[in-house]
Amino acid sequence: MKRHSILKNMISPHERRRGGVFSVCSANPHVLEASMREAMQSGADLLVEATSNQVNQFGGYSEMKPSDFVKFVHGIAARVNFSPEKIVLGGDHLGPLPWRNDPAEKALSKACDLMKAFVEAGFGKLHLDASVPCAGESIGEKLNVRTIAERTARLCQAAEAASRNRSGKNLPYYIIGSDVPAAGGSRESALNVCITQLQEVQETLHLTQQVFFSLGLQSAWERVIAVVVQPGVEFSDSEVVEYDRSRARDLSKFIETVPDMGYEVHSTDYQKPQALKHLVEDHFNILKVGPWLTFAFREAVFALEMMEREWLAGRKDLALSDLRSVLDRVMNANPEHWRPFYRGDERSQSFLRRYGLSDRIRYYWPAPAVQAALDRLIRNLREHPIPLSLLSQFLPDQCRAVRDGRLTQDPAAWISDKITDVLRPYRAAVTPS
Repeated sequence: MKRHSILKNMISPHERRRGGVFSVCSANPHVLEASMREAMQSGADLLVEATSNQVNQFGGYSEMKPSDFVKFVHGIAARVNFSPEKIVLGGDHLGPLPWRNDPAEKALSKACDLMKAFVEAGFGKLHLDASVPCAGESIGEKLNVRTIAERTARLCQAAEAASRNRSGKNLPYYIIGSDVPAAGGSRESALNVCITQLQEVQETLHLTQQVFFSLGLQSAWERVIAVVVQPGVEFSDSEVVEYDRSRARDLSKFIETVPDMGYEVHSTDYQKPQALKHLVEDHFNILKVGPWLTFAFREAVFALEMMEREWLAGRKDLALSDLRSVLDRVMNANPEHWRPFYRGDERSQSFLRRYGLSDRIRYYWPAPAVQAALDRLIRNLREHPIPLSLLSQFLPDQCRAVRDGRLTQDPAAWISDKITDVLRPYRAAVTPS
């Protein structure tokens, strides 16, 4: 397992060149493979994170416990010859979130068990998210900062106790913060985003440190490396709010007064390259990206299926993948991951299922029927190579790369390169100039 101190090295102190790290928040094997290949090419380390809904002690929606996720990621690394020593694993939104419909004490007890499972599996970066109200509390309203601080410290206590049981192993680093955006983008209009108030950050840091110290967690406090804030970036199904550094100037200046501390920003998906660079320069050092990566994966796969239909339809000796129809059937049969998020009539919902920026389709790629269709699609195009003219029509950037000798004539390589197109501006943004 990678030495966790790499997290400190990834985030440059304020007085040095400004750098940071981007976090790949995905369990999609194609995304993870592309991310590892990009890291190898850049000579960089890779931060990969799993959310508490996705991976937890009960399996989560991915049906993976934390130890399973470690094996899953390292299995991909072995396949592409990427050293596991260059991978840092993180847990995102670790807290009561998966059990928010339980009373607070019950939810927090499960959340503490969650912390233990992540630490024992060797995760080095833990986002302590105690901001979610539980049953009987003011649902829809934020908890007060002191309550969040006390619950954050309780989560940290559980993590530290588990760390002590791993004698000689690396201690985890922590992310805190009470202004935590919803995972995967906004359910409402992204245009309503509110920038975190400076007073709230100051109060969060002061009260959380105070509670940590009262519980004897001084050593753990030294490993709090960032606080989650909203600097004015967000996306929804159809909107993207671009970063405007002038609106976040107070936040940026304040964190320069806090030694060895930076900011973590969620929902940076779909930001322009210059916006990503400005975020890192302004001490928003940890950039989380997830749905944009699977959105790019989906774009590539849909392009492949369109090429398959154009090139191979009508051949009696060949069955097409019918991938989009298979996906639609699976999503309609299991609507829990998209129906609560998509409004409008059936036509609008059908469009959003396929093309919404929040990319709820990402939950359905592991389904056996979908995997079988994807495997058939790639096999068909490998066995019946498509002409460059068709590749140029649907994946023009990848066509140029093939002609230049930078990509092979393999549809899986085109998918990977499409994902890497998203990773490149993040790499440029976090690399100190």
